[in-house]
Amino acid sequence: MDKIWLVIQREYLSRVKKKSFLLATLLTLLIFPAIMAVFVWIAVEEKENQSLRIIEVVDENKLFFMESSQQYAFSFSDSSPEEAKLLVQNGDRYGFLYIPKIDLKNPQGITFYGEENPSMSLVSYLESSLKKKIEDQRLYDSGIDPQILSDIRTSVDLKSITLNQKGEEKVSDATVNYAIGFLAGILIYMFIFIYGNQIMQGVIEEKSSRIVEILVSSLKPFQLMMGKIVGIAGVGLTQLLIWIILIGTLTTVVTGILGLQMPQEQAMELAQADMIQTDNSEFTEILQVIAGIDFISIISSFIFYFLGGYLLYGALFAGIGSAVDAPSDAQQFMLPVTVPLIVAYMGLFVFVLQDPNSTTSFWLSIIPLTSPIAMMGRVSYGVPFWELGLSMLLLILGFLATTWLAGKIYRIGILMHGTKPSYKTLWKWIKSSN
Repeated sequence: MDKIWLVIQREYLSRVKKKSFLLATLLTLLIFPAIMAVFVWIAVEEKENQSLRIIEVVDENKLFFMESSQQYAFSFSDSSPEEAKLLVQNGDRYGFLYIPKIDLKNPQGITFYGEENPSMSLVSYLESSLKKKIEDQRLYDSGIDPQILSDIRTSVDLKSITLNQKGEEKVSDATVNYAIGFLAGILIYMFIFIYGNQIMQGVIEEKSSRIVEILVSSLKPFQLMMGKIVGIAGVGLTQLLIWIILIGTLTTVVTGILGLQMPQEQAMELAQADMIQTDNSEFTEILQVIAGIDFISIISSFIFYFLGGYLLYGALFAGIGSAVDAPSDAQQFMLPVTVPLIVAYMGLFVFVLQDPNSTTSFWLSIIPLTSPIAMMGRVSYGVPFWELGLSMLLLILGFLATTWLAGKIYRIGILMHGTKPSYKTLWKWIKSSN
């Protein structure tokens, strides 16, 4: 155990003491907001500087009308389709919308012509405008004033309150739960790949430089592998804790300034009080949602699945690194490792975040190879204790299994040079008892 601890210290301190570690940790917190800010700035600049695009409209029904916007202006004319096409070809018009005589019950043949493919926003705007006008005209033909129907239409703001077995109420918000699950799942997915590759690269470098031959003379290959995995896990955990502390401090300061520190019970009472003004309703809902988020459960689950997922896959990355002499040779063995991660990543969006309580979501959050990502998509919605406990237990067992498997490969592969093993070779190493 002392030897493993020495390897852990070496792997941990050699990375944490670098200035690049602190710089990368701080920059990562800034880079994502910075990227978003840049995209927003570019979008605003493009919108402000974009020249007005004129679209020629030939409506043979004399029925349709599209309102102009900051980006597009619509010019209605009695030109023939051929004349309108020439305007586009000569560069006098951005596009040409042709609306032939149509049956309002089955409108067909409406076409947009342009020198370039129209944007999705333009297509969506044209389709919605045409659809609304057709619907209004059909209502009018049926003797119904479209304005009456417009006045009847209303929006409904559905509030979601979760009841536990004790009858306690907790305000929740599907959008917030989705965002938390999305961010947590993506972060774990990224962490596994980033730090898993660090393990594999480190093993390959030590093997190719023959340093490992000196190291294994004083400790067992398994001790070296575990020390490297746990040491780099400590680096990732340190980085994660720094982020949590910085984000938590910033959140506390901001909420303190805005006066958002309010108990859940008080927020519920305010929501039910008759004296609440309408202007404050949205602010009160925000307070309720914040008070209803179980931060302790989410953060503790994230740390567990971050470590569990990393350790499980880290062992596999270490095993792959020990079997090859160069990073390029490792690609042939990456498929069994990357496929479960990709399945978990896709399952997070297709199943878990859409319906966290579905059967598919349940199994994705239970199977060890996919649970680190999938379960984090469910935690924010609330998961039964037995499901969370079973998932954690199986993840621990999965880590022990992959560690045993990788250890069998590492024990032999770390000292093999000049050969390119196949899956058959790896299987022989696993079955070997020496």
